[in-house]
Parts: sequence; C-alpha cells; structure tokens
Amino acid sequence: MIELLRRLISTPSFSGEEENTADLIHGFLCANNVEAHRFLNNVWAKNRYYSPEKPVLLLNSHHDTVRPSPAYTRNPFDPEIDDGKLYGLGSNDAGGSVVALLSVFCSLYEKQLPYNTVIAITAEEEAICKNGISALWPHLGKIDCAIVGEPTEMKAAIAERGLIVLDCVAEGISGHAARDEGKNALYDAIDDILWFKNYRFPNVSKLMGEIKMTVTVVHSGTQHNVIPSRCEFVVDIRPTDCYSNEDIVETIRSNVKSHFTPRSLHLKASAIPEEHILVKTANNLDIPCYISPTTSDISRIHVPAVKMGPGNSLRSHTADEFICIDEIITAVEKYETFLEKLAEVINTDSATG
Repeated sequence: MIELLRRLISTPSFSGEEENTADLIHGFLCANNVEAHRFLNNVWAKNRYYSPEKPVLLLNSHHDTVRPSPAYTRNPFDPEIDDGKLYGLGSNDAGGSVVALLSVFCSLYEKQLPYNTVIAITAEEEAICKNGISALWPHLGKIDCAIVGEPTEMKAAIAERGLIVLDCVAEGISGHAARDEGKNALYDAIDDILWFKNYRFPNVSKLMGEIKMTVTVVHSGTQHNVIPSRCEFVVDIRPTDCYSNEDIVETIRSNVKSHFTPRSLHLKASAIPEEHILVKTANNLDIPCYISPTTSDISRIHVPAVKMGPGNSLRSHTADEFICIDEIITAVEKYETFLEKLAEVINTDSATG
C-alpha cells in the first residue's frame, strides 16, 4: 500500500495528464487478481460475486493532483518518509484515500456481502473537467450510494457546499484622470463588490448556514493618469441546499451592474439524509459527522454519499504536502470496520422489513 503511494507520488498526474498513474492503478488491481477496467484515465472494478439484485456501494477517490506550489522546500515528486510522514504532491489529497480504498476493495473482492462494491479511482477532480467521474458514470451501472475518499481525518462529511465561480466585468469609458471625463469602471465594480460583501440570501440552511460569497481577484487600470475603462473581478460562491445554483445566479443578475459568466453550474450543494444507511452506520460506530466547506466529486455522482478518508484537508494544495503512515493504516482498519458494520445494518434492516 505504501509502496504504491510512493510510486503514485513519483509519477506526475496533473489533472488531464493522469495516463501514467492510471496505468499504475490498473496494474495494481490486475496484480491482485482483480478484473479491472479503464475508461480514459479512470480505473474501475466490480467485486467478483457482483449480483444485480443487491444494492451497490461505490468506493471512489481521485488520482489527479494540482500543480505544486512554488513554496515547496522538498521535491514534490520524491516520496520521502521522514519521522513517520510520507511527503510528496498528492500524498494527502488524495493519495492516502486512493491506496486505502484499493486495499480494502481487494480484501473484500472475493467476499459475499449483502451489497456489491464497485471501486472507481478517477481523474480530473481537481480541475473539475469532463473526463473524470462524470464521463465514467454511465459505464458503472447501478450505483445506490458512495463513500468518497478525501482527507477528512476519517470523519464523515454528510453534506458539502457547492461552488460557483463568476468571472465579472464592469465596463466604463477611459479618459484623462486630470479632467472630468470618462466613466470609471472601477467605481462601478466597487458598488458590485460591496453588494457581494453585504448581501444575505433570505433562506438559511439548517445544515450549512448562509450562502457565502467572496470576491477573490480584481484587475483594473493601466497607469496612474488614465481612468480605467474596464475592471475584471472574480467571485467565489459557496451555495447551500436552500437554493439551486441557477436561482443564485438569477438573484445576482438582478442586483449587479457588471456583466458576468459562471464557469460552471454543475457543482451543487449536497446532503445525505440523516436516516440513510451510511449515516446510520457512521452513528453506530460513533464516527463524527460534519458539514464540509469544500467541494468534491460528490457533487457529480448524484447518489447519497459520505466523504471520508485519511489525512487532513488543511494540508491539501500546500507546500511540502504529507500524510502520516499511521493515518493510512488506521484508515484501512476504519474502512473495513465501516463496511462490516454496513453489512450488519443492511441485514438488520432487511430482517425488520
């Protein structure tokens, strides 16, 4: 397991460029006598005794990474172990989850359970592109629910906010700053920026709280004595389950002057019902449940899911990223316990009707 993660770290797998890590994962499954499949850079497999009559649990994580931060002091592709920590790009997000889920799937591959297991280690999660889980989904067949491996310290995220990114442009008319002429695009942008800062959507989610809107990037002007005719800014929006992404965009469109384009409306907020069998299982095992502020492939799989995996999300996308060896070993044990308890809960629910 650790050797596989070291090989994955040492093999660059930026989003859209995951061919070689897909080869490694496919080869790992085949070497463990698993009938593995590949579509684009996504690798997947079903348990040996897959039965169409049983419910299907998807085990999913991603093997692509962001590009390394310039602040790295270590080689991001050198999987060095130091003081019980395995360093390297993608070790925490989400290499630890990848190898732990692969290990658990292989251990359950031959077992007869009251549910089927399907594993999918997918691409392009970090770049939110089209050739990842969304492209693979039609090939997987029926999926009833999922565990998505991301660094959560093995807590269960039972809901997560969505994401909308807006590219905004305020248009003006250039002129000389010394004279009363032109129309300052920056001033119009400021009005809109203040609206994003101060506006509160009326409906507040019981699970997630308020919708969060943050202006994160602003570009305007060419030199000190020219009134800017254009101001560009970017808004990061974290939706909740109270509004659709489309409704949020329409509210914004009726309140701001600037033109804007959403990069995507597909990353919707999601929540799993408290009575769902995955939540019951987490509660039976006293696994802490929480609301995640960040997005994952849960927004693209459209079935009830919990996000749970080794590592800490605070390390993701940071310089000198690492995961502790003990975190991976513990994750395998906790995943196995979770899946065993899930089988018990299913059998109990079936017996009681």
